[in-house]
Amino acid sequence: MSAIAVGRTAASPRGAGIDARPLLPAVGVVGAVFLWWLATDVVFAARPLVAQFSPLLAVRGFAELAAGGALLDAASASVFRLLAGVAVAAVIGVAIGLAVGSSRSLDRAVSPVLLFLRMVSPLSWAPVVVIAFGVGDPPVVALVAAAAVWPIATGVAEGVGRVNPGHLGVARSLGASRAEVLSRVTWPSVRPALLLGVRQALGIAWVVLVPAEMLGVASGLGYEILNAKDQLAFHHVTALILVIGTLGFLIDVVARWLLATRRDRSRGAAQ
Repeated sequence: MSAIAVGRTAASPRGAGIDARPLLPAVGVVGAVFLWWLATDVVFAARPLVAQFSPLLAVRGFAELAAGGALLDAASASVFRLLAGVAVAAVIGVAIGLAVGSSRSLDRAVSPVLLFLRMVSPLSWAPVVVIAFGVGDPPVVALVAAAAVWPIATGVAEGVGRVNPGHLGVARSLGASRAEVLSRVTWPSVRPALLLGVRQALGIAWVVLVPAEMLGVASGLGYEILNAKDQLAFHHVTALILVIGTLGFLIDVVARWLLATRRDRSRGAAQ
């Protein structure tokens, strides 16, 4: 092999060319839509009810809902209830996590009760919250909070458990106040776990929110799905399912960016 060829081989990086990896998500979406169309418009086209869930009809349903203003109203109501429920869960979850993470005796004492409560589906509390709060936004917010509180509480408790006792001792020996110990020693250990817990809570709460909105409220995406089903407007149901999935995806993306630590953001930028 000539020296020129060797030089060219050494200079050209392996796998040089266009990086197609950023296009893979779009390929996946297109493939999923194609399979959806194939199932509803080709394979089961002879079944009128299945054909009502066609992607082409879903686009028409989305346009009808958006033109009437119902879609924006429903989405804004659902997002408000989600944020309100997660805010309530954050207050309660941080308090539980700090208490449990700071005391091994308390952790052992309450762990059976907390495990029992975590294993109960949040929607099981629906009759209780309706009796306690009536109808409207409060019971929905309560169910969302019941779903979101445990990831936050668990994250905070794990973060507190990671605090190095030696660092606490050094800070106290140097005369640091309780507020300084909390902000300079405890908070850096708790923050990543808390942020991860809040992100997980958002995902769980969004899943619980839609069925919760089918219980005595007259707005929201869950209510709109129930209303469309009662009117046999199945193309509206499909459009609403797409909106719910898209909003959930966007909420996760935004939460991942907002709740990321500075180190995580710098790693993402480097990659």
